[in-house]
Amino acid sequence: MKKLFLLSCFFVLISCKNENEKSFEKSENKTPTELGRELFEGKGNCVACHQVNQKIIGPSIQDIAKIYKTENGNIVDFLKNDANPLVDPSQYEIMKTNFAITKSMSDEELKGLETYILSFSK
Repeated sequence: MKKLFLLSCFFVLISCKNENEKSFEKSENKTPTELGRELFEGKGNCVACHQVNQKIIGPSIQDIAKIYKTENGNIVDFLKNDANPLVDPSQYEIMKTNFAITKSMSDEELKGLETYILSFSK
């Protein structure tokens, strides 16, 4: 029984690893904006609080993009929790709970998120 359990665990680990490798291979063919959108709507779960043109829990993407562009801010640094919020600091405590997600992202993923968000600046 123990051997069967260990064998099952081994196969689960192998299949997870293969799935992660496939996922990474797919992201290599995406533009930074496409990668950012995928992360924003998926793994990052940003869409739960941010919409394109209206404030839900957090500010809209358009407002974020406009302010970060005007202030020459760095969204990547903010997502790493290395910079103060430029947009709606009153919501900062709520956003801090999501830093666990964004800190686990690669620099490429964070840059993709930044590129996606800034694509909404007018």
